[in-house]
Amino acid sequence: MSASVEREAAHAMDRMYRRQRHLYDASRKFYLLGRDRVIADLDVPAGGSVLEIGCGTGRNLVHIARLYPGTACHGLDVSAAMLDTAARGVARAGLAGRIRLAQGDATAFEPRALFGQAAFDRIVISYALSMIPPWERVLAEAVAHLAPGGRLHVVDFGGQAGLPRPVRALLNRWLAAFAVTPRRTLPEVVAGVASAAGAEARVRQLHAGYAVHARIAR
Repeated sequence: MSASVEREAAHAMDRMYRRQRHLYDASRKFYLLGRDRVIADLDVPAGGSVLEIGCGTGRNLVHIARLYPGTACHGLDVSAAMLDTAARGVARAGLAGRIRLAQGDATAFEPRALFGQAAFDRIVISYALSMIPPWERVLAEAVAHLAPGGRLHVVDFGGQAGLPRPVRALLNRWLAAFAVTPRRTLPEVVAGVASAAGAEARVRQLHAGYAVHARIAR
């Protein structure tokens, strides 16, 4: 992604979340399903490291830091407004020494320059791919920064195959209002990215296909 395109993406996210960010966690808990389940499934090794791509308000990072006390946590987001909210939340939780935040493009970033390390034991992408147009590139970039034995965990809106048609229609209209597009080919793309990296993929459908949890393990 060029610098100008990255700046436009950052401005777009800032415009969208300049006000929403203050109510984001309170409202999203009702429909961003599966996040805590994924966090519980991370099984971070002792003294390990976690990167969340598209960390938003920092809500997940705070949960991860509390659940895995010896873990070094890192958060990447393109939105300066969201990162400001995340920094405030991390400070309130007393975790500023354990969680590092940085602004960057999820499709092309250099973690050594941003965080001082090149790879991570666990990488999390929670409900971010559905808001990033070149989302396939984000998956490939994330896998490239996994440490040996590391795992990428993704949770996002699924194909909704098990939901009644009226519910699907209502849900997708609601999501479109927030520029959210479920990635219906996510399982296939995850399998392809894993195969190209010599890694293993696993995909689970959650809540009748409302959400999907994908995992790529090196």
